Amino acid sequence: MATKKKQVARELLFGDLWEFDPAPETAPAGIADRYGLFIGGEFVAPKSKKWFDSISPRDEAKLSEIALAGQADVDAAYAAAAKAFPAWSKLPRAERGKYLYRLARLLQDRAREFAVAETLDGGKPIREARDFDVPMAAAHFFYHAGWADKLEYAAPGRDLRALGVVGQVIPWNFPLLMLAWKLAPALALGNTVVLKPAETTSITALKFAELIRVAGLPPGVVNIVTGAGETGAAVVRHKTAAKIAFTGSTGVGKWIQRELAGTGKRLTLELGGKGANIVFEDAAIDQAVEGIINGIFFNQGHVCCAGSRLLVQESIEAVVLRKLKLRMKSLRTGDPLDKNTDIGAINSKQQWERITELVDVGASEGAEIHQPACELPKKGFYFPPTLLSGVTQSHRVVKEEIFGPVLSILTFRTPDEAVEKANNTAYGLSAGVWTDKGSKYLAVASQIKAGVVWGNSFNKFDPTSPFGGFKESGFGREGGRQGLLEYGELD
Repeated sequence: MATKKKQVARELLFGDLWEFDPAPETAPAGIADRYGLFIGGEFVAPKSKKWFDSISPRDEAKLSEIALAGQADVDAAYAAAAKAFPAWSKLPRAERGKYLYRLARLLQDRAREFAVAETLDGGKPIREARDFDVPMAAAHFFYHAGWADKLEYAAPGRDLRALGVVGQVIPWNFPLLMLAWKLAPALALGNTVVLKPAETTSITALKFAELIRVAGLPPGVVNIVTGAGETGAAVVRHKTAAKIAFTGSTGVGKWIQRELAGTGKRLTLELGGKGANIVFEDAAIDQAVEGIINGIFFNQGHVCCAGSRLLVQESIEAVVLRKLKLRMKSLRTGDPLDKNTDIGAINSKQQWERITELVDVGASEGAEIHQPACELPKKGFYFPPTLLSGVTQSHRVVKEEIFGPVLSILTFRTPDEAVEKANNTAYGLSAGVWTDKGSKYLAVASQIKAGVVWGNSFNKFDPTSPFGGFKESGFGREGGRQGLLEYGELD
């Protein structure tokens, strides 16, 4: 009876009694009314003479007009990068490192401004942009700046040289961080770059171009072209590119592979995922619940390595599900500029519609849906945190990447069954294992076909650690010494 009373009191406390006044972020975002293309060290109007609007998913307000790059613009960007390559690649390595250090410090100096711009443009909570995205982006520039004058240690006994001009295409879920993941190692090795951000989240990349000018990078070392799929295709197909680095959907990644087959271009792909988060009965349950919450609801689930499949040992399914539902009552979904917000806006209407469709499909296939009561803003694109229980391996919501705040829950009885279910997917990007026994973690993790397997944690990242996938989650690595070597030629 006492336990029941404590449970009711806890539910009342988290579910009904705690109300927070709004705590909006008031720092200015510094977003210009219009952004041109960044080519040859200058912002220029597009030769296509076309522009498109950047819309905030927070309230569907127009943030800025963005240049739409056509083929002639992409040609100009590659020409500028090719012109800059000889001098940049021959620059003393310590001098290249100084530029990267300068970029990192400039980003730190304007961290709050970039965080607000990232939140407005992408919809993620300001706390995440402020405490994770911007600091981690700066950390990648700091880390690779340290490598710039130590390249002989990256591959002892081998000569490591730049590839040339690199084409890079980044996604909309972590616009600034993905820019850092791509730019920092390429520049440290002496490559020059043509980069295309996602069309729905171009603003922080263009704001970063302002930092490139302030840092004094030679014109043409970094060029940024904006647009949608056709612009990205022009970047990928361009004959000047020595390498293409792409982060995005598996479908587009397969298309890029077909396009580059036989061209001799280097390629790295970081694609989709359907990560398994495995919880054994000997795990610290409360700690695991926090890891589950972080693994699927961080950045609204717009994470390729999200723990979107929860595999929980059958003996503790009831207690884990109860604790998850209770924990979800305390999550705040709403205005991403509010510092109290845990789950912000879905990045675009198109993505919101896909999430809605797949959850509806899950319901039609017999899944039990749990969504905590929450009042969503009337404007903008918002989706409540969602649990889908009673599903099987054959359900679409278990097989397909939803890329939203939706968790599918399955059970297992033995470690072998957990491994079999974790690997029963076309993807292989990430996984998590929760257990009190180190030997069990090592045994299970070694059998999971995923590029990253976290132990009693989830979504832990560091610039020194390589990240990448297997199977349809792509190939190649980003971060760490391994990610650096992806941008060099070994002699």
